[in-house]
Amino acid sequence: MESTEKPPARCSECDRVMEHYNVFVSPTNVEKTICWECMTRDEKGFFAKRDFSRNSRRGMIPR
Repeated sequence: MESTEKPPARCSECDRVMEHYNVFVSPTNVEKTICWECMTRDEKGFFAKRDFSRNSRRGMIPR
């Protein structure tokens, strides 16, 4: 069985040192470390704008 132990790293979003994280590399070769908690928040829409609302609630269905 392979060991995929990574050293703890600081998250770019929440600035905490985490053991479970992903490293993304941009096309300009800049690494961005994001922890799993920030990833789940982003996937759930936690960082959505405060004025975010669904137009279908107002009777307008976007097509």
